[in-house]
Amino acid sequence: MDRITKYFPELSSNQRKQLSELDSLYREWNSRINVVSRKDIDNILLHHVLHSLSIAKVVSFAKGTKILDVGTGGGFPGIPLAIVFPLCNFTLVDSIGKKITVADGVAQSTGLTNVNAIKSRAEELEGEFDFVITRAVAPLPTINSWVQKKIKHGGFNHLPNGIIALKGGDLKEELAPFGKRITKWSISSFFEEEYFQEKSIIFLER
Repeated sequence: MDRITKYFPELSSNQRKQLSELDSLYREWNSRINVVSRKDIDNILLHHVLHSLSIAKVVSFAKGTKILDVGTGGGFPGIPLAIVFPLCNFTLVDSIGKKITVADGVAQSTGLTNVNAIKSRAEELEGEFDFVITRAVAPLPTINSWVQKKIKHGGFNHLPNGIIALKGGDLKEELAPFGKRITKWSISSFFEEEYFQEKSIIFLER
């Protein structure tokens, strides 16, 4: 937890408590339903929680923002961000029911009332959102084809509405179709740990 509070000193005592609980909750759930690889479970706070929270370094979601987490798995990046932004609404979707069971269980155990976890394919989901967030689910052109019509035009955050994706590696080919609509941040400019060296936050404006 020290790493997280180092980068986010403004967190309340309750938010710190909720984030620290994620370590034991995911270990407990993972022993029953495998949503995090065995090699990663010992690094849950760094590889999953802090990685998810990197999004909070590029946008501070305003009260009432509606966010869709596509391919959430066990709840990343949605659950850590829902803890940090309690006045925003998070819808977590995954097509695999057991993963949604974990995400829902973790959200309930941490007392999150701003999270709705749904078993669904992203393209079949009803509703409109300000932002879509996602982590290592599919290439950005594929994600965009699933969700483009679900993102409202305009927006009231300092970033316009769009897709925020956590990505790794060489992205030139994947991002080429979007040209200047893309903004890219290197996570290593926010977090000093070696794990983040090749990782990026990608923003695609609606």
